[in-house]
Amino acid sequence: MQELPAYKNTQLSFEERAKDLVSRMTLEEKVTQMLHRAPAIPRLGIPSYNWWNEALHGVARAGTATVFPQAIGMAATFDEELIYKIADVISTEGRAKFHEFQRKDDHDIYKGLTFWSPNVNIFRDPRWGRGHETYGEDPYLTGRLGVAFIKGIQGNDKKYLKAAACAKHFAVHSGPESERHEFNSVVSKKDLRETYLPAFKECVKEANVEAVMGAYNRTNGEPCCGSPTLLKEILREEWGFKGHVTSDCWAIKDFHESHMVTKTAPESVALAVKSGCDLNCGNMFGNLLIAHKEGLITEEVIDQSVTRLMMTRMKLGMFDNPEDVPFTSIPYEMNDCEENREFALEVSKKTLALLKNENNILPLDKNKIKSIAVIGPNADSRDALIGNYYGTASKYVTVLDGIREAMPSDARIYYSSGCHLYKEKTGLSEPRDRFAEAVAAAQRSDIVVMCMGLDSNIEGEEGDVSNEYASGDKLHLNLPGLQQELLETVHKVGKPMILVLLSGSALAVTWADENAAAIIQAWYPGAEGGKAIASLIFGDYSPSGRLPVTFYRTTEELPDFKDYSMKNRTYRYMQNEALYPFGFGLSYTKFQYSEFKISNDRINSGDIIKCSVEVKNIGGYDSDEVVQLYLKDIEASVEVPKWQLAGIRKVFLKQGETLKIDFEVSPRQMGLIDNDGKCLLEPGFFEIYVSGSQPDERSQKLTGVNAQRETFEVVGKILELD
Repeated sequence: MQELPAYKNTQLSFEERAKDLVSRMTLEEKVTQMLHRAPAIPRLGIPSYNWWNEALHGVARAGTATVFPQAIGMAATFDEELIYKIADVISTEGRAKFHEFQRKDDHDIYKGLTFWSPNVNIFRDPRWGRGHETYGEDPYLTGRLGVAFIKGIQGNDKKYLKAAACAKHFAVHSGPESERHEFNSVVSKKDLRETYLPAFKECVKEANVEAVMGAYNRTNGEPCCGSPTLLKEILREEWGFKGHVTSDCWAIKDFHESHMVTKTAPESVALAVKSGCDLNCGNMFGNLLIAHKEGLITEEVIDQSVTRLMMTRMKLGMFDNPEDVPFTSIPYEMNDCEENREFALEVSKKTLALLKNENNILPLDKNKIKSIAVIGPNADSRDALIGNYYGTASKYVTVLDGIREAMPSDARIYYSSGCHLYKEKTGLSEPRDRFAEAVAAAQRSDIVVMCMGLDSNIEGEEGDVSNEYASGDKLHLNLPGLQQELLETVHKVGKPMILVLLSGSALAVTWADENAAAIIQAWYPGAEGGKAIASLIFGDYSPSGRLPVTFYRTTEELPDFKDYSMKNRTYRYMQNEALYPFGFGLSYTKFQYSEFKISNDRINSGDIIKCSVEVKNIGGYDSDEVVQLYLKDIEASVEVPKWQLAGIRKVFLKQGETLKIDFEVSPRQMGLIDNDGKCLLEPGFFEIYVSGSQPDERSQKLTGVNAQRETFEVVGKILELD
């Protein structure tokens, strides 16, 4: 009887099994397993596997799947539990598709279980084209939602991963897209530790994320996919990361072609692997054979990377009896099932943020409206529903579709695109060729719904977007093309105007703030997002979305796009008053905050603070509310944020219902990052605020609610925290 090879012995640890498997490979076989398109090794029973898969807001690029709202929209829910449930559905569909594809011997790209999501980069500048892939501008919110998403993707089985998540792009990465292959992000130790790394740290230390993807750019001179500082010192040694690191796609060749930190391809791949990059999205790692021959890298270092990769595949159950792996029984019918589509629609509703509602014009009574005009380039646009990195939905509902479905059959709906998204005309026509039609529609209607904004054809990733629109980044925060002129032209008709903004980032809609009757920020709301928007307009539910980014008044007030300093960036450091602040969003009901109490107004250094607040729904709608806690260090020895988010709770309150909500503030949250990048808890006074928004004057003016505030003192010696 032949002895069972150690790598097939399920009684051994995954590490022991992986090491045994790698020891049986030739050097050439090892190198092939470090490419994202890893070929089969039949003699060892290793099937081919393509590591590249995407799941930003649904299983992407692999055919039909449930398409949830884009990540920035998910962030607007401020709801950790909801994000976990979304990711759990995504991994269920991923498993359903993977096993069906395997049965059909389809091992193609986007068909695996290694999802290169979430994107936990900080959306530091609203011009960045890929910001809509993120959870916004705040490190705390990004960290909490990133952890929830990873846990939902990876599942909670004690032995096996449901799927493997990947935190990207590590690190200090947020544009410009046009220069990402040669750009050097220069960042202070303070900003690095205070803003750019915390979410990644939580993803590693709390969520045990299986993979981390390096960024294209350099950070302080080191290419991120070959950075000893980032990948060795911080990720592995300081944080104890045990999973694998993948490069961004074709990023390794940038080392010698664009960053000029190496001279040859073998030098580049040796630098990447020796720094801790295990997997190459691309084909550059084929040069490892040359690098080894030239003495640039040892086989032992290669073994280490391949072992990590085999461990991931083993954790996914790819070498074990399917009956022993708990997720293999998920049937294909779970993909794009009715239950998941209905859930995605409910998620869409929770993402929408109501930014203005003059004289409570919303919700509309559809039974009193005889005619309605739906105008704008995003009114009947599928592209404006889905963002980027998307799957194929089995059903799409645009804003026009949603309003049409919701309105009584005897009501007249007038539609005009009004203008192109960003061009001056369509085809052979003269500029403004749809203006007359839009005006005619508005003149014949009781109310006008303007659907404006962006889509992922112009706001996105370098290479994926229209080259005539800044390689995916925005040149400014204004509505592109003729949209602003169209808005003003239709407004002159004199009908009440509701503006629906579909975009993945903040726009400077100062004119609309003064002139539109209502404004809804709809993000890219998912496959049936138009139904969610119509339901909001007609009052089927109360909106609860909050802005995960600041809406600025002008482009001119922004710092240089290429400056990675946080000075005058985001709500934590900005100097001017926002148009719409981070954390802001209106409701159809009103909430009253009272009985705010803290456990102690004087604590020893290292102790936690407990606090509670009572929230009552005093309005006319049952509704969700996003309770937000902010912390301010009054006596810091270095510059610190004016305040920063330190707690979120999403609660549902019926009319008249009161709920007591508890928070804890940890010593780490009270700590500051000094100019050397150290986290210190200094004695002194702190302020703590609780409300449905930030405690800034603009938020309090827009909501009519003042934040509850308490002060406490930390006494004792300075503590250094990790």
